[in-house]
Amino acid sequence: MAEKTILKKETNIDFKKPKMYKVILLNDDYTTMDFVVEILITVFHKTAADATRIMLDVHRKGKGIVGIYTYDIARTKIALVEKMAAEREFPLAAIMEPE
Repeated sequence: MAEKTILKKETNIDFKKPKMYKVILLNDDYTTMDFVVEILITVFHKTAADATRIMLDVHRKGKGIVGIYTYDIARTKIALVEKMAAEREFPLAAIMEPE
């Protein structure tokens, strides 16, 4: 019986880290604070305490960073925020900026 020889080829693959994006909630005069906290807990998986802190930051400073994600995840979270806000007839907006 002949033995099979298996050759392994080494390749040097240089993986790059994906570019990251900050998701930022923007303050408005109509969206309730309770709804912003709800968004932060359900969409961004924040604790109630962290959600309240971020919501107050958005309220006082006009905007607040809610997380840092890859492009696709950031876009998905922004789309979910916009969908939930539209369903409740709130003008809540979220944007993303490169980190």
